[in-house]
Amino acid sequence: MSRIASIPTGAETALATQFGAAKAGLPGNAAVKTLRDVAFDLFARSGLPNRRIEAWHYTDLRGSMAEAFPLASAPDAAAIDAVRGELVAAGPALGPRLVILDGTFVAELSSPLPAGAQVRSLASVLAEGNPVLIDKLAAASFGGGDAMVALNAALMQDGVVIEIAAGAELLDPVEIIYATAATAPVARFFRSLVVVGQGAKVRVAERGLGAGGRTGQTFGCLIFDIADGADVGHSVAVTKTEPGSLRLDTFIADLGANVTFDSFALIHGEGLVRRQIFMRFSGDDSKAALRGVSLLSGRDHADTTLDVEHVGRGCEGRETFRYVLDERATGIFQGRIRVAKGAQKTDGKMMSRALLLSDDVVMNNKPELEIFADDVACGHGATCGGLDENQLFYLQARGLPRAEAEALLLEAFAAELAGEIEHEGLAEAFRADIAEWLVTRGQRG
Repeated sequence: MSRIASIPTGAETALATQFGAAKAGLPGNAAVKTLRDVAFDLFARSGLPNRRIEAWHYTDLRGSMAEAFPLASAPDAAAIDAVRGELVAAGPALGPRLVILDGTFVAELSSPLPAGAQVRSLASVLAEGNPVLIDKLAAASFGGGDAMVALNAALMQDGVVIEIAAGAELLDPVEIIYATAATAPVARFFRSLVVVGQGAKVRVAERGLGAGGRTGQTFGCLIFDIADGADVGHSVAVTKTEPGSLRLDTFIADLGANVTFDSFALIHGEGLVRRQIFMRFSGDDSKAALRGVSLLSGRDHADTTLDVEHVGRGCEGRETFRYVLDERATGIFQGRIRVAKGAQKTDGKMMSRALLLSDDVVMNNKPELEIFADDVACGHGATCGGLDENQLFYLQARGLPRAEAEALLLEAFAAELAGEIEHEGLAEAFRADIAEWLVTRGQRG
């Protein structure tokens, strides 16, 4: 039986045109240009993901992405000055800042890294063509041919490459800040790499500035390559996205042996948001925790999809995600734990919990286990329900109005995971953001 080819959508046609027009000017040596061609060919054969693709069953991008916005151009001096003012208004930094403005790394807005660490723009690394770094940036063994990971590789404009020396210890978090100066809807494609040396310690925090990453179409990818014995923390705030916006983030982490790794994500805002996580325990005896909170109301759509692969022996993985959904919001959690044949003594647990505050919300949970080893302790769970009426009654009986009682329980439910971040400044910032969302819940037009 012959295969029926699908007719390209307007967005797919526009992306092909954009790639053809832009690829000669995108950074990279000959090997990188070949990588881009191969990646776009993979995307072109797959097209935008739709419901027929299992990992995208609940987020039909082909139907949702009506058009492809033009690529953002490099910022000019006026744009840089405007963002400099926003940085000053944002207050003191928790650590060194690296600013990506409309997909371009801007060194003059960024801070130097402390001893034991260095940062370069992705564009300069691609032009240099160091095969070791290019291989890490390609991350070809992650994503399983995912079309959007491939599209990001084909069109990546800039980003940062951070290298942490073996044994280095960075006391303050390195902030990667996404800002924008574009006044018209644009698309941004950035890819960043963090290479952590043996026994090093670092924390990386991603966040937006002003409308950065909150308007238009944002396609980001952050890759961690973590050597043996390292201690790495990560957090990301995908917040206050605007109506009609599209945010697709890919997070990749490759863990060596005896690594300690933790990651926290906070998602809230309008438009469509999808975070897809690919984490691999390549070495033995490592521990990792992935946590996230999604706060959704209106017609928000937030999708967290993760694929955790255990290859090394004796590793411990914990994946915990919580959702609060109100009005007509849609939440998606898809999680898969894969245990390879030789990954004995694996300890993996995954849990999704959702509080449903309206009869019109939709929560899709799809946890999976794929185990090929026989000496493991793995499990998963998912719960959906409303607030506990007994707890509400207890608080109301002590004088709290129902609205305040609800807010107190919701804050405790959502902020608990933020409290597990091992940096008080970041934990406090996330708790404040959660509290602000609860105050403004239901006030949007």
